[in-house]
Amino acid sequence: MPIIDVNGNDLHYLHERGKPARPGAAGTGRGDPAGPADALDRTDTAAPTRPAGPAPTLVCVHGLGTDSLASFYLTMAAPLAAAGIDAVFYDLRGHGNSGRPTHGYTVGDFVSDLAGLLAALSIDEPVHLVGNSFGGTIAYAFAAAHPDRVASIVTIEAEPPTQPWADRVGLMLENTRRDLGREDTYAWLQKTFGSHYVRLSRLAYRRLQETSMADEIPEGPLLDLEDLARLHHPVLSILGSDGFQAEDPYLLQSVLPDCHTVIVPDQDHSVLVESHRRVRDLTIDWVHRHQAVGVPSGEGA
Repeated sequence: MPIIDVNGNDLHYLHERGKPARPGAAGTGRGDPAGPADALDRTDTAAPTRPAGPAPTLVCVHGLGTDSLASFYLTMAAPLAAAGIDAVFYDLRGHGNSGRPTHGYTVGDFVSDLAGLLAALSIDEPVHLVGNSFGGTIAYAFAAAHPDRVASIVTIEAEPPTQPWADRVGLMLENTRRDLGREDTYAWLQKTFGSHYVRLSRLAYRRLQETSMADEIPEGPLLDLEDLARLHHPVLSILGSDGFQAEDPYLLQSVLPDCHTVIVPDQDHSVLVESHRRVRDLTIDWVHRHQAVGVPSGEGA
């Protein structure tokens, strides 16, 4: 189990190498005539072939509470490798097999961990980020803090750390910290999702009780509209039709300079788990299209 010290805390990670591109393989990169223009709206599950050249690096950032690197690793590791993409999976601090400090859970702390992990792994080139739920929030915050380190962003049922986001997440975390430990809650979870989810929920409840996670996460640092307007990275926002952003699914597309939204029908917040093949194919295609795309001129820091 690979463990690396980042900012004085142990982070559990996996670094999977992509298979080399086949000589003469046709690409699906941006501007490549071999890449279909409607690839983002396809429903087929054919994995595209990586264009020739250095392998892109994709960093997978999981969600909060019951989540861990397993949600990405089990659904995407093998297909990403087959598509020639180097992938980094890691457990956020306080989650999975990473260390669980009592304090240090602001969005800024998670951003610092990601920067430290990339440095420890000697990954110097701009990376592609894919984040599920809170992992997507970290991806946006990381891109704002380190614009030159990001090639593109894919988020799944996620939004940037803004004040409205902080208000909603703060209330959700406080309610969860209060109610998740009740036995009637576990009985409902058992009936609805099964024993595995109950076990994960008990662990998540312990994290909230033993750490300052619920208090610190909403603190940010937060982004405003001007910050969002400076995020010139290509963004793919994948949403469930019945997910957390169902009331205004195109809001992000209206405030980010370069954002494309894909809505997966008949799905809620659990898009990554319930529609993992669709998410996988969208992500692989997006990375291939943008692997040679860095930060626009003048946007680096």
